[in-house]
Amino acid sequence: MRAVLSGQQMRQFDRHVIDACAVPSLVLMENAGRGAADVIDQTLEQAGGRCRAPVLVVCGSGNNGGDGFVVARHLSARGWPVVVYLAAAPDKLKGDARANYDGWAGLGGRLELLLGEDDSTRLVQGLEHSSAVVDALFGTGLDREITGRYRKLIEAINQRDAPCFSLDIPSGLHANTGAVLGVAVKADVTITFAHLKLGLVSSVGAEHAGRVHVADLGVPGGLFHRVGSSAELVESDDVRALLGTRPLGEHKASAGRVVALAGGHGKTGAALLVARGALRAGAGLVTVATFPEAAHALEARVLEEMTAAIDPEQIEASLERALTGVHVVVAGPGFGLDERARRAVRYVLFEWEGTKVLDADALSQFAGRATELAGARGELILTPHPGEMGRLLGISPQQVEQDRFAALAHCVELTGATVLLKGPRTLVGAPDRPPLVNAAGTPALATGGAGDVLAGVLGAFACHLPPRDAAISAAHVHARAAECWSRDTKGDRGLIAHEIADCIPRALAGLSRARPTLPL
Repeated sequence: MRAVLSGQQMRQFDRHVIDACAVPSLVLMENAGRGAADVIDQTLEQAGGRCRAPVLVVCGSGNNGGDGFVVARHLSARGWPVVVYLAAAPDKLKGDARANYDGWAGLGGRLELLLGEDDSTRLVQGLEHSSAVVDALFGTGLDREITGRYRKLIEAINQRDAPCFSLDIPSGLHANTGAVLGVAVKADVTITFAHLKLGLVSSVGAEHAGRVHVADLGVPGGLFHRVGSSAELVESDDVRALLGTRPLGEHKASAGRVVALAGGHGKTGAALLVARGALRAGAGLVTVATFPEAAHALEARVLEEMTAAIDPEQIEASLERALTGVHVVVAGPGFGLDERARRAVRYVLFEWEGTKVLDADALSQFAGRATELAGARGELILTPHPGEMGRLLGISPQQVEQDRFAALAHCVELTGATVLLKGPRTLVGAPDRPPLVNAAGTPALATGGAGDVLAGVLGAFACHLPPRDAAISAAHVHARAAECWSRDTKGDRGLIAHEIADCIPRALAGLSRARPTLPL
């Protein structure tokens, strides 16, 4: 797993290296800039080699601008024509940023000043004849909304045709939340230094950061233990270790028994997708438990799955029979919000002691009443998307997305459950443990029923793994399955949910040979 740091933790990391380890800050800036130049050089070479158009480096007045001057110097040394656009008066530069400005000027490097309100026009003109632009305006310390001429400069960068490389974090993103502070650079590649930042692994941050590379500072990365981290990024090797291999003596009952409390009238497909996801992920026996009209409709469609009709007059008693010997119940997909659905979900939650996964309609039953879930018996895993999370917490989906880590932590605190917050960067939270981040996936996952398949995969894994491990493993394998489809089709749309389930075995088999999660 890779550590993910907040902006404050990264500053503490730097300070520890400088003060306690006696590594000069100028050396750290040099290493950061050289590492970024390596990525930029290699990326541009792979994209078609050198051209006569210059690389534009847009620098601010702080240390991020200092990094930009180092990048400019190294790219120039490698034969790239470079022009630095400085959005501050040179006499405003301090410390290491000033030292690297002086080095660039001393070498005779080309420099353009962007000091006026309308200077963004000159930047736009320069971008029209550039091979790339490097964003070195603002770093991880930014905590205010960007306005005025800086806003115009970022808007100009976002109009470019050339590829954009951001240093440390796209200018305008909040380092901890990934929220856009008025306006933010949309980079093609972000080269972050030493460690990932929280903002880069948020949904909004992912949209702005593009592919993320981590450049080392020439010091051991493990030094972060001295200052702590805020989250952990999970990779395929981690998931492979969690899932292990199946024992030779495994049989269908010991492989895991899952019940899907799912599929109401007109939504039986949701139940079938849960069941298919669970079976493809290795559950030995899967039963769909639903009310008679839906159970009757399902009987004509099921093959490997079993069905159990819930008696509307004896809901609790019929569920007690259906859940005998079951390891995990997945409750909610397509199940409905009427009174009998509520009774069934409440029985599973508050009377049955096994592990339960609450999704979709089962979550919506507790809108604005998240604290009631803290009374559940046995292990509880919640799988909300931002809308469902917002309903649980009494806030809007937009507020969830503005700070996904905070919303996740609040939901875990209120419910005491393991919580899987779905999205382009799925998060998993659990009591007294750091949040986990899954960075695998593809836009093709934006398809109806994908969440039902995920719930089924999670149900299968939760038969044998603790809830937190099962949740992050399910998120990762589900995402890798969609990536398998995208590689086969070379597409980013058109995936349908049952195809995700059918790619699960390939994703599981490929864990040991999967590419590293980074670059993201």
